[in-house]
Amino acid sequence: MTLWTDFFGSEVRYVSTPSFGRTRIAQAGAKNGEALFLMHGIGGHIEAYAKNVVALSDQYHVIAFDFVGHGLSEKKLDLEYTPEAYAEQLRELMDAFGIEKAHISGESLGGWTAGKFAARYPERVRRLVLNTSAGLPIVSEKGRQDLANLAELSKKSAGQLPTYDSVLARMKWLMHPNNWGLLDEELVGSRLRIYSDPEALKSAPLVQKQLSRNAASDLVPFEQLSMDTLFLWTRDNPVHDVPAAEAACARTPRGSLYIMKSDGAHWPQYEAPEEFNAVMRSFLATGKPA
Repeated sequence: MTLWTDFFGSEVRYVSTPSFGRTRIAQAGAKNGEALFLMHGIGGHIEAYAKNVVALSDQYHVIAFDFVGHGLSEKKLDLEYTPEAYAEQLRELMDAFGIEKAHISGESLGGWTAGKFAARYPERVRRLVLNTSAGLPIVSEKGRQDLANLAELSKKSAGQLPTYDSVLARMKWLMHPNNWGLLDEELVGSRLRIYSDPEALKSAPLVQKQLSRNAASDLVPFEQLSMDTLFLWTRDNPVHDVPAAEAACARTPRGSLYIMKSDGAHWPQYEAPEEFNAVMRSFLATGKPA
């Protein structure tokens, strides 16, 4: 089995958007009636959803895509890389597909973007899934220490050419220690190849500025989310722990919280795909996670 075996049955190609240029997508289930967009975290790419795109296409037209400045999408040096910008990329991508309304799910930065998009364009969102999302207030000392640890990890690699070991260290931060066996040479190597691209090296410092954004105005306006909203969390999510998710969910008019039963940290869609996909199917169909 390889990473790309999981993508068998999907189509990987590029879509042109007016403001953000070439966007790499992976899609499956195009004949299904309802669309589902999947958005990765900072520094991520569509491979984060290798175990979900085809699996969820049994019911949905699933589209995962690389944010601008990420993966194999276009790298722009004249863009402020903000959740608002990524939200506009999602809007343009939906327009390119002729999709007026869709389910939206995002992990980490992708969740932050999803929340911003849903507040700005509620008429275009069916149901919303914030998967170990960023864009929440940090409410615990553990969360603040986790953020400091992440900043230190990023500082060590700043200005340095990526190596296998540096990429592996960052990816270990994403996963529960019990799942580090998933970090094989193909998964780590594909990210190293992406990070080593000359254009990616130029855009990376602009993308990483996101880590310092924590003003109240930057965060998701949870009170404005009018659609069914699922906070899909893990017991061991770094930075934004369960208390942070509980506090944000309490502010969301139609919010619900599901905590994964399987071991997981920041990548539950990859660490425990069977449970993740089952919860997604239930919530998107009924508005309830189980």
